[in-house]
Amino acid sequence: MVRVIFIGALGRSGTTLLERVLGQLPGVCALGEVVHLWDRDVRDDERCGCGTRFSRCEFWQEVGDRAFGGWHRLDVPRLLELRDAVERTRYIPRLAVRGGDAVSDYAWHYRRVYQAAAEVSGAEVVIDSSKHAALAYCLRYSPEVDLRVLHVVRDARGVAYSWTKEVARPEADGDAMTRYTPTRSAMLWNAHNAAFAVLRRRGVPTRRVRYENFMRDPVAVTRSLARFVGVDPGPMEFLTTDSARLTSCHSAAGNPMRFTVGPVPLRRDEAWRTSLPPRQRQIVRALAGPLLSRYGYLRSQ
Repeated sequence: MVRVIFIGALGRSGTTLLERVLGQLPGVCALGEVVHLWDRDVRDDERCGCGTRFSRCEFWQEVGDRAFGGWHRLDVPRLLELRDAVERTRYIPRLAVRGGDAVSDYAWHYRRVYQAAAEVSGAEVVIDSSKHAALAYCLRYSPEVDLRVLHVVRDARGVAYSWTKEVARPEADGDAMTRYTPTRSAMLWNAHNAAFAVLRRRGVPTRRVRYENFMRDPVAVTRSLARFVGVDPGPMEFLTTDSARLTSCHSAAGNPMRFTVGPVPLRRDEAWRTSLPPRQRQIVRALAGPLLSRYGYLRSQ
């Protein structure tokens, strides 16, 4: 059995930073957003977090050899069709009550990658920061995956503002990441967070992590999360209240921050308070109000 930390959230919630910090702990290997491994890396040969093309990354090539006898043996078009057939947000109500052969087949591919990555890296735990709630629901049907979910939440107004900004994808020759309107991001924020709450009630070990709490005291939060996933955090000399010292990683996909190496300042991004227009802040608050209140974001406002 392979132990997997699944980081779940709506994007732009600080998940890449959390993954990078947890990936510095002894016995932990961060794999990035594995949900995009099949198309962006195996098919399109984008850059690994270590900076090299996927096809030239020794880590990922050994993972492919162990998992499937080489990536060339993987039927990527079929796997992407399978992903579309089982791993969609609209399928979550069905996934909450039953799996099926297609779900088991889909989860099997992830389990093979996780197991191979753990063997190659020598890690006790691997991190998948795919974020997609539907994928976490699929993984719960794999008896060989010891799944622990970190449900990351950030103030919906901060998330909405972040989705309005243009962010380049340097690994894809400058293509930009997807952008959402505040209304769209608020609706997605509701759906993703509600889905992880249901997953917890289905018995999957889940720990909610507020982005704002992590940025306020990253050392304490990281130690707490290490206990939750069952690893010894060690002295954590790489992390202070104000900064994290990051080493190179083999993140398969995700935010451009996965390429960052060296000291990284830790500061809460609250630009939304002045940069998100008042009308848009009001719309997001109205749409996401119940969960904003539940997560404690409206207590002082």
